[in-house]
Amino acid sequence: MNTLDQLKQFTIVVADTGDFNAMRAYTPRDATTNPSLILKAVQQDAYKPLFLETVAAHANKSVEAVIDQVLVRFGLEILKIVPGRVSTEVDARLSFDTQATITKARELIRLYENAGIDRKRILIKIASTWEGIQAASVLEKEGIHCNLTLLFSPVQAAACAEGGITLISPFVGRILDWYKKRDGKEFSAEDDPGVQSVRYIYSYFKNYGYKTEVMGASFRNVRQILALAGCDLLTISPELLNQLQSMNEPVERKLLPVKVTQDTLIKLRTDEAAFRYSLNDDAMATEKLAEGIRLFAADSRKLDALVASA
Repeated sequence: MNTLDQLKQFTIVVADTGDFNAMRAYTPRDATTNPSLILKAVQQDAYKPLFLETVAAHANKSVEAVIDQVLVRFGLEILKIVPGRVSTEVDARLSFDTQATITKARELIRLYENAGIDRKRILIKIASTWEGIQAASVLEKEGIHCNLTLLFSPVQAAACAEGGITLISPFVGRILDWYKKRDGKEFSAEDDPGVQSVRYIYSYFKNYGYKTEVMGASFRNVRQILALAGCDLLTISPELLNQLQSMNEPVERKLLPVKVTQDTLIKLRTDEAAFRYSLNDDAMATEKLAEGIRLFAADSRKLDALVASA
């Protein structure tokens, strides 16, 4: 078996792209999208007709409503390819508004259900702010499953687990980026701060019996991916999926769902005051969360402009 097929023995492989044609060759179970990936896709010649057709079909609606239709249309096409779930993201500009996030998530689910898709096949992606986690906790009680994204710190992960969230996406590559810039050096896969963060969160969840799934995300190279073999899920770009499929390197399971006795796995406080202080105390997590929201919001504005000018 090639390296990708071996990885699938230990971990559910998820395609991280809006380019649904590119994912066919890798047979992922699930797929994830975000505003940046959708923006990139709708500007490709292969997807412009789909984009323009969707915009034209809803020309009498607001730009916001048309964007929802575009996101869901891409999700519907992806669901024709993957047997599992697709993640569709709430506008990052709502990251600090709990009620607006809940309202948007319900609307996206309504559109999917109107198209005949069971809500069990949809994960609503929400930024891992305090407000986003509270919104997701409400949605989960309604049977709307969530994927908490832009997650960089243990306290974000712990709050999601306590809130009964279905899945979290710790961002491996962006964590590495921050430490490389700060320390001015390269890291091996075993020393990679992003890899170590996901390993800690995975062990923490298994140790305390949380059901929340851990899906490593935002990879910079295949070494990071292989260092997390055994994680519940890994969402991987087509470029890195292609590399894994072209390799024949043996894959060793690195993460095991067992309890451990480590002082470092002390139970974390996840009330609002403790959450905000702990996040504030983590410069990397604070900076990368803010940066991620800004970048996704900027791409959402670009998507708005494309719809308005179509």
